[in-house]
Amino acid sequence: MTHPPKRPAADQSAAAHPAAPPGARHPASPPASAPPGPAPASAAPAAAASAGPAAAGTASAGPPGSAGAARPRLVGVDAARGVALIGMVATHVFPPFDELGQHVTRSHLVFSGRSAAAFAVLAGVALTLSTARAASPVVSTLVRAVCVGAIGLVLGALGSGIAIILPYYAVLFVLALPLLRASRRVLAAVAATALLAVPVLSQLVRPRLPEPVLDQPRFATVLTSPLRVLRELLLTGYYPALAWIGYLAVGMLVGRLDLRSARTAGWLLGAGAAVAGLASTASWLLLGPGGGHDALLRSAAVLPGVGPIPDESLDLTLDSGMFGTTPTDTWWWLAVDTPHSSTPFDLVHTTGTALALLGAALLVAGAGRTAGRVLLLPLAAIGSMTLTWYTLHVAVMSTEGLLPETPGASYAVQVALALVVATAWRATGSRGPLEAAIAALARAATTTRTA
Repeated sequence: MTHPPKRPAADQSAAAHPAAPPGARHPASPPASAPPGPAPASAAPAAAASAGPAAAGTASAGPPGSAGAARPRLVGVDAARGVALIGMVATHVFPPFDELGQHVTRSHLVFSGRSAAAFAVLAGVALTLSTARAASPVVSTLVRAVCVGAIGLVLGALGSGIAIILPYYAVLFVLALPLLRASRRVLAAVAATALLAVPVLSQLVRPRLPEPVLDQPRFATVLTSPLRVLRELLLTGYYPALAWIGYLAVGMLVGRLDLRSARTAGWLLGAGAAVAGLASTASWLLLGPGGGHDALLRSAAVLPGVGPIPDESLDLTLDSGMFGTTPTDTWWWLAVDTPHSSTPFDLVHTTGTALALLGAALLVAGAGRTAGRVLLLPLAAIGSMTLTWYTLHVAVMSTEGLLPETPGASYAVQVALALVVATAWRATGSRGPLEAAIAALARAATTTRTA
């Protein structure tokens, strides 16, 4: 969705289109053939830092409520978060389009939308695991939501051009409070409603709402325009929480499975891949043989908060990404599976890819036990402190002169440093700095409440 902040002006034109996963950047001038507007940001941090003691709260692995002391961290869950974070960084660093603005780059084709969804699903997994034995799960989760939201508002003021996902995560965790002890049936119903019905309701309601601004939530905007900020966080922004709560509900269901079982991991991988494939196939059938693509070409489409989509840019837009919602001029928009469009096909496809990623990571972690865990250790180290790394990533991308100007070099430096430093940090047995601070505040709040 966005690319590196400090690219030469000549490169800006091809790299500033709506095609990045949560964590994308703000609008720059798009190429003549590309769709107009900014791009979403990446959803990395909160997933891992707010759900459990820093989203790394995946310390227990069996079904909630099982007896016994806390079990070791699930390396596969942490590694899946690490992969999602690295994918998110790619969408921020590499431009969405090639130099001619005619094709979507490989990094965006692979990671746009999927990385953000993976973090949201894994946040739900972490919520279940971290609150399974908590004395005051509502209080601890609320404290984490407030902390993550505050960090997000600070990051939003840095001008990184990245669509910061943390304020949206804060809202998601508040929405999830009634679900912490909900039955599986209730969680399944919430997931189905959010993933399938909310996009339809959004298509009906958004034409009656003010145009979204799509700027970054900051303390200043929360104070001066609270209703607008809340509306965008819930329905019209980059990561509309009313739809994204479906990701969390799915993750909370998965967190109740035996994630140490190879059988469970295999089912997650197989079922996730099948669901993702079916969603994309159904979208293709509707847009192609079903006539949806032609209907979109005939429409006078306007991306909310961005601008009109020229006919020659339609395919680029469909391949690269939107900004959280679709145009509302025709119901055919609900048939696309475009990243960050929040349609049923987009939400279901990315839920499937998130489950497949988790299943694959759990299988590798369990393969040969020690060998699999050693192989995943650097990724798991990053995944155990994603809030810290996401925050550092945004801060660095906001500062001139700290990174190489070429996307490849910038990406290599950031990923290499994260892998090395996170692995060394994990060897100390400590949580990430931000994860530890939030966990301490949550403990203090629950201790005060029970005292």
